[in-house]
Amino acid sequence: MTETAPANFDVVVIGGGPAGYGAALAASSAGKSVALIEAADLGGTCLHRGCIPAKHFLEAASVVRSIGDAARFGIKVTDVSIEFETTQLAKCSLVDGIATGLAKLLRTRKVAIIEGHGRLLGPGFVEVTSTNGTRQLSSASVILAPGSTPRSLAALPVDDVHIVNSDGFLNLKEIPARVAIVGGGAIGCEFASLLADLGATVTIFEGLPRLLAGCDVDVSRLITRSFTKRGITVRVDSMVAGHERGTNGETILKLGDGSTVHVDLVVVSVGRAPLTTELFGPTTELEMDDQGAIIVDDQQRTSLPGVYAVGDVVAGRPQLAHVGFAEALVAVGSLAGTPLPPVNYDAIPWAIYCHPEIAYLGLTEAQAQDRGISVTVKKDPIGGNSRAQIMGESEGFAKVICTTNEDGRAGRVLGVHLVGPWATEQLSGPSLAVNLGLNVNDLDTFLAPHPSLSETYGETLLALTGRGLHVH
Repeated sequence: MTETAPANFDVVVIGGGPAGYGAALAASSAGKSVALIEAADLGGTCLHRGCIPAKHFLEAASVVRSIGDAARFGIKVTDVSIEFETTQLAKCSLVDGIATGLAKLLRTRKVAIIEGHGRLLGPGFVEVTSTNGTRQLSSASVILAPGSTPRSLAALPVDDVHIVNSDGFLNLKEIPARVAIVGGGAIGCEFASLLADLGATVTIFEGLPRLLAGCDVDVSRLITRSFTKRGITVRVDSMVAGHERGTNGETILKLGDGSTVHVDLVVVSVGRAPLTTELFGPTTELEMDDQGAIIVDDQQRTSLPGVYAVGDVVAGRPQLAHVGFAEALVAVGSLAGTPLPPVNYDAIPWAIYCHPEIAYLGLTEAQAQDRGISVTVKKDPIGGNSRAQIMGESEGFAKVICTTNEDGRAGRVLGVHLVGPWATEQLSGPSLAVNLGLNVNDLDTFLAPHPSLSETYGETLLALTGRGLHVH
């Protein structure tokens, strides 16, 4: 059935991922009538094919490591096996439960959930196509949040059997014996880490000179050493030129240097592309970059009046769920006439859940130097931390990057980089320091409970004031 008369809302949101449903909830809280259009699954990639499923598998990997370390505590465990199909079923149950809760929350907040494919026809007009036909919606404001999709490589076309992207990887029914990860960014390193813990032989191929090229170089070096120690083969400056099918279903990767590698599964993890396919009507034009991402100003406004964009589809911004939430708040503040400060992209927290974990925000040492900033840097290992030793997880460090004052002492905190157990849960203090532009002397009374993992960051701050206890 086709409805010709448009339904009217204050705000129409296209896309039900974190940025989209976050915008819908924020607009509802601002007293607006809201429609949220989603073609597939509420919660988007993050909930169904990204953050949540991946972290579920990483938690399973953590359990395997704990069992392997049990003897150190006098606990004998025998006859351990991994039933990965059960792991998958548990993941699906988790995801379904969160999705059900999200739908209930949206409905409780009086957000109209509309199933179908949304397309922007122009400022204030959106077309929705579903199995029930086509209808039009009108609104004072439209927020575009269609999300992203895994990038592909011509040399490694995905077939969902021998070659998979992140979507296919998270639907595996069993753990292959030999796996190649093509792409050494955050997702690739998480996949490599969990696969190694679950018993696979893993090789990472990265075309750049180091893993995790966006991280501080000290982080990359430690992770490379740690992965190598765990039996993960790391090949940087390495390009995959092609592949062929071998015997027994294996895949033979052909590398740029002429060598070959035989594996049972290839996981392509080379980033994500903005999902703008069929997002616009035939006469709709707005400013985009050469990658197909939407260009916005610091209030998330596009080049079309009353049209905003948030999340993975925005040009030049980190593709992170919490960035989408932050951008959604800014967009709604703008359309509601209560503008918020723009998102500070220099202070976005990043969390990478491989083993050991990585968490950071602010500038790397190289970025600060490239900006011509005179810096004072302190890096302290976590090995002396009592809690880390209790856990048997003494690999990692805390690195704090500050400005250098005229008297040569450390000044404002520019960046904090943590590696080690539960690093991803320790960014709250560093986030306040960086976002509020605090100096180390503002933080010299930082008191962390003992014994705790957070003491390493606290000790590093104290050392920067010249009053370090366990470190100098």
